[in-house]
Amino acid sequence: MRITKCQLVAASLCVMLLGLSIATLSTVTRYGLHFSIISNIAPESSSYRDIHHAAFYVGVFLSMTLILAALLSAVATVRESRCLTATAFFCFALAFCGMIPALCWRYMHSTEVEDSMLDVYDLVYEEVRRNGSSSKRHELTLIHEIFLCCGKHSPLGDTAAVEHKMCHPGTEQTAGRDCLQEMHGFLKKHMGFVSTLLGITIGFTVAVPVPVCSWPHRGLVS
Repeated sequence: MRITKCQLVAASLCVMLLGLSIATLSTVTRYGLHFSIISNIAPESSSYRDIHHAAFYVGVFLSMTLILAALLSAVATVRESRCLTATAFFCFALAFCGMIPALCWRYMHSTEVEDSMLDVYDLVYEEVRRNGSSSKRHELTLIHEIFLCCGKHSPLGDTAAVEHKMCHPGTEQTAGRDCLQEMHGFLKKHMGFVSTLLGITIGFTVAVPVPVCSWPHRGLVS
């Protein structure tokens, strides 16, 4: 029994680390330069801002729920408390019910985040291309600096002048890097990490509560 308790406490600590990882990832998604620059320049009609804010708040909710569940589970394991076990189980179930829709949304709407981000870039790029003195010029330059890219390829072949003016001086190594491709690659890696983290966390939310609820607690046996 003592070995089982130690294993469950260790598993609860792993869940707590996963909760902290989700909190960190949510913070990076909300305040990271790659995401915040797009959110700041996105028009009110863009769906990117809604997705950006929703991802942050959902991530914070899941992380706080997981951390609370892990703490309650660890204490319930040590004290063999029936009340704490029930509360921890409820928190695990709440986190599980939150992560399943999030993971499903990730796969059913896999291109929605990317499309909304690329649409924002296209809007800024085209406005600068049509009007070189546009207020969006500085914002486009910032995007090029952050994503280490330079304009986008066009079948019309009329973007060379824009790229020459909008690429930040001293970033010759970014010449020829299509910003749309760079954004696609960045989001693919980020979303892949999100999927992996959610998948691992879902496994722990199922594995940890079951053995905790299986043993007799104090006050239930003589």
